[in-house]
This record gives sequence, structure tokens and C-alpha cells, in this order.
Amino acid sequence: MTLTRRTLLAAATALTLAPGFMSGAALAQDTIKIGEINHYKRLAAFAEPYKKGIELGLKEINDAGGVLGKPLEFIYRDDQGDPAEAVKIAEELMTRDGAVMLTGSILSHVGLALSSFAAEKGYLYLAAEPLADSLVWGSGNPNTFRLRASTWIQAAMLAEEAAKTDAIRYATIAPNYAYGQDAVAAFKENLKRLKPEVEFVAEQWPALFKIDAGAEVQAIERAKPDAIYNVTFGTDLAKFVREGGDRGLFDGRPVYGLLSGEPEYLEPLGDEAPEGWFVTGYPWYGFEDGTPEKAFVDAYIAETGETPKIGSLVGYLDVISIAAAIEKAGATDTASLIAAFEGLEIPDTPIGTLSYREIDNQSNMGAYVGTIAMQDGKGVMVDWTYKSPDGYMPSDEEIKAMRPAE
Repeated sequence: MTLTRRTLLAAATALTLAPGFMSGAALAQDTIKIGEINHYKRLAAFAEPYKKGIELGLKEINDAGGVLGKPLEFIYRDDQGDPAEAVKIAEELMTRDGAVMLTGSILSHVGLALSSFAAEKGYLYLAAEPLADSLVWGSGNPNTFRLRASTWIQAAMLAEEAAKTDAIRYATIAPNYAYGQDAVAAFKENLKRLKPEVEFVAEQWPALFKIDAGAEVQAIERAKPDAIYNVTFGTDLAKFVREGGDRGLFDGRPVYGLLSGEPEYLEPLGDEAPEGWFVTGYPWYGFEDGTPEKAFVDAYIAETGETPKIGSLVGYLDVISIAAAIEKAGATDTASLIAAFEGLEIPDTPIGTLSYREIDNQSNMGAYVGTIAMQDGKGVMVDWTYKSPDGYMPSDEEIKAMRPAE
């Protein structure tokens, strides 16, 4: 008889959920440990709020009695944004430090390395932040789940807005690695589907965090596009915005910015924030009293003394996802946790009910979209709305065709 991987997982899950059963690792430890790998020094502007979001979630969970009667503990390790270092750390966390699963990463190429490692070694990896579509589609595997809305979802939301304009000629600029490549491909495919007559007259691919903004702006200007799609972030975004603003690149041109409205990247721009860009982001300052979104913002400010970033929300949702999966599994072995994450539903989160799709292990977390405006000398998102992934995903048949056979 030939047993599929999923059949084996189901069998293992049935065993671990039997009355009185608990994994040896869970019995031996005083806490349930989660291995958290991230770029805490290289991307501190995102990673530190993310960590504070985790700490807020941990405090709430452990103050309420923990998980399976034990405190939940995160072991934080810095991989310096290096995939090889991340994999080395992951092995240490699982074999030496007693972690029951892995989570973390911001950069997509690091997340892809951790995903491949988890599948090879039989571990579970919850990719908190990596956005590349390939993480759950082209390179997807049963051991990897993803929290944040993918590049496809967010790019499709921007393309929907772009299709409403008269713009035909588009230029794109994106960092030259998995996230940027997937983000441009997703925007092009979605926009061409909505408006077949569009054409892409320039594609700029600066190396991550090594942008020559003056040269990139000149190249885009020479192509004379009607509109621009921007995927740069962090220091690359700041340099691009400054050079583009000084040279008039954005004058009279719609610009669509993936992540450009996130506080991590918008706030440092100060009075140089690019007014009028249509972006994805996190308008924490615009939530109404009495909503779950505002309750999270208030709790985060009370706990940290700081205003939240999108990373804060991601970190919080990451830890409550893990806690809910462990509670559902009733054990901490990989097979039980994988089975628990498939179809997992978590009600009453800051974004409503959070769930993980069985078809591709992707969560239903959506994205906030809106327009950048200046208020009190700084950029904010206005006319924003929260959009769920429903209606923006490829069909189930297309997703099944993209994912490798399991």
C-alpha cells in the first residue's frame, strides 16, 4: 500500500490526540517554546514593532493561563537577513533549544529558505511576514503556513484602482529579489486582465537597499510613463521618493505603492511623504472607538508607550495564531500542529475572524488601501478601507495547479 504524506500526517495526528497522549518534548519542558527568527538588526524599523506585538500577545495569553497549562515562550534569534544563517539557527532552535515550531522572517528569500528547510526536516514554519507568492504557491509545502496577505493580493488591490484611470503606459520599480519580482508580476497580470490595453514601458530592478535613486528616476522619466508602480520600501523608498520629488517624476502621474503607506516606511518620510499615492498600509490613527482594531491600538500603546506599526499587528496575530493552533492540536508535535493549522479559525482578532485556508495554508488576512495625504506635516493614509482577500485570489483550480504535488 502507498501512503501519501497527508495520510501519514492524519494518522500521526490521530495518535497524538488520543486520550492521555502528549509529546515527550511538551512533557519535558516547563514552557512551550517557539523559535522566532528575524532580521532584528538589519530591519529594526519593522522587526522591533513586530517583536513588541508578539510580546503583547504573549502577555495576554500567559496572563490567562498559557497554552495547554504551560506558559508560551518565544526564543528570538537574529539571522542578519542571511538565508544560510537563518537555516543554521532554525536547526539549533529545533534540536538544541527545544522549540516545537518555527516562525518569523520579513525578507521573502529568507522565508523561502526556512520553508524549504522545514519541509526537508519535517518541522512546521509559520511565515509571519514574507510576502512572495511562491511561498505558498509555486514553492508551497504542507509544512509552511503564511500569515500576511501576499504580494498577489495587495498588488491586485492596487491594480483594481489603477484600472479606473486613463493611464496606459506604466513603469515599475522593485527590489530585485523574490518579493519584488512576484509583486511586479502580480500587478502586471492583474492590471492586464482588467485593462488589456495597458503596456509596461520600463522595469527598474535596483538591488535591495542599494538603490541608485537618481539613475532609477532618470530611467523611468526617459520612458515617459503615464503611471508608476512602486515596490521599494525602507531606505530605498526614502531615496526614491526624495529623488523623484526633486526631479518632478511624480508630477501629474498616478503612483501605486505596495507597502508605501505602512507606518514603518511612511513615518520616516516626514514632510517628504508623497501626496496622492494610492498605497497599501496601516492607518492605525483612523480606527473608530469601540472597534477591535482600536482596542488593539489602545492596548499596544498602553503596553509599549509607542504607536503601532503594521509589524505590531503582524506580531500579535502571529502569536495568537500559534497559541490557537496548539490549543486545537492538544499536543506540540509537528503532525498535530500541521493538522491544527489546516482550516484553523480564530474569532475576535483585531481584523475579525482569522483563518488559514486548507488549499494553500494562506491566512485570510487582508490589507488596508488608501491615499497618502499630509496632516500636521506628516504623511497619513486617508479615504482608506480594509479589503479581505476574497475576490482577489486566483481560483482554487489555479492554486492547485501552482502548488507542487504533496
